[in-house]
Amino acid sequence: QSLRDSFENLPIASVIGDIKNAKRVGHVMHQYSPSLVFHAAAYKHVPMMEEHNTWEAVQNNVHGTLVVARAAIENAVKKFVLVSTDKAVNPTNVMGATKRLSEMICQALQQSSDTRFEIVRFGNVLGSAGSVIPRFQEQIEHGGPVTVTHPDMVRYFMSIPEAAQLVMQAGAMGLGGEVFVLDMGEPVKIVDLASDMIRLAEPSEEEIKIVYTGLRPGEKLFEELLADDEQTRPTPHPKLRIAKAREVDAGLVDAIAA
Repeated sequence: QSLRDSFENLPIASVIGDIKNAKRVGHVMHQYSPSLVFHAAAYKHVPMMEEHNTWEAVQNNVHGTLVVARAAIENAVKKFVLVSTDKAVNPTNVMGATKRLSEMICQALQQSSDTRFEIVRFGNVLGSAGSVIPRFQEQIEHGGPVTVTHPDMVRYFMSIPEAAQLVMQAGAMGLGGEVFVLDMGEPVKIVDLASDMIRLAEPSEEEIKIVYTGLRPGEKLFEELLADDEQTRPTPHPKLRIAKAREVDAGLVDAIAA
């Protein structure tokens, strides 16, 4: 609706479907013939994917990526941009592992495809659905307590407009197969973020307490933007770097599909 309000003459198709449904995805790709695909569909909630929903995470994040990527190739999409995450680096949880597998699928497909596959990794987006700031705001409005998992927990943060623009710019400059890493700035201690939000709220800090709840299943204290055996090289954009990612066997795709 916002796009239609802002760009009255721009054709917009609102399409619903399951990315695991190859027939539906293929039909949509064929019908609209996109030249560029941003693949952002994924289950991203770390603790929820860790215990009782593991297979759903694998099906959606891994198999779903393969379905959409293959449909892109079959319908001559020029560029496919996978929106990935810092949790795919040295993954210690199911969600991160499935996102790393989705990266590897794109790397493997690039070896025999005319479609250019690009991967963009970044950290947390301020104010996005399920992010920590809306949660803290809700807790403060209810008089607390504000729950923080661990006093040493740190995360990288970026605004929604900045993240969206950098994903588009990375997609535009990629030549095929690159893993782009966004400059997320300095990591922020979550407890400091909570304290700042409490201080800026109307009630005093004495009225709203911070309670530590402990790390949830699959959570890390620190997120990394690069794997240990990866390095980066600069791009023309100061906030984008390209990782020298580990090589992927082209046979990976057949193994996953099987």
